[in-house]
Amino acid sequence: MKRFPIQYNSPVILTFFLLSLGSLILGSVTQGVSTQMLFAVYHSSFTDPLTYVRMFTHVLGHSGYAHFMGNMMLLLVVGPPLEEKYGSKRLLGCIVLTALVSGLVQFFLFPGTALLGASGIVFMLIVLSSLAGMRNGAIPLTLILVVVLYLGGEVVDAVSVNDNVSQLTHIIGGLCGAGFGFAMVKK
Repeated sequence: MKRFPIQYNSPVILTFFLLSLGSLILGSVTQGVSTQMLFAVYHSSFTDPLTYVRMFTHVLGHSGYAHFMGNMMLLLVVGPPLEEKYGSKRLLGCIVLTALVSGLVQFFLFPGTALLGASGIVFMLIVLSSLAGMRNGAIPLTLILVVVLYLGGEVVDAVSVNDNVSQLTHIIGGLCGAGFGFAMVKK
């Protein structure tokens, strides 16, 4: 009988998933106190060291199970092939930079609200994956469709829907994914 060993095949994506799951569980145990303190970015004092930590860790926090599952399912589907194609270090760099950019935008442009969740990272991965098949400098049709459908939908929602979703973070994530994709193709 053959054994089918389990492989930790995508270390960055799987670790991101596990850290997000840990954040969700911790948030549940602390009734949201840890989520507010560690896993949401909002305007706070520059003298608070956690202000700088939250610029990166906000992507690990989620408002609840449904929010977590929506982001993690896409992350787990889209992320591993990208990590295999571009490598763990590069993909981790893309995640960290996207977290920082979206955190800074939130901090400076929306001081009265908090941001948490991995949707900016997920949008970055979606757009990056649509560029993964780029050859000879030709823009893939998949990129055009993703931009029109996904990001176009976010632009429409940003001006027409009043909800607790940060469409700007999705757009920023998508723009980061496009930038990373074109930069990595050139290398």
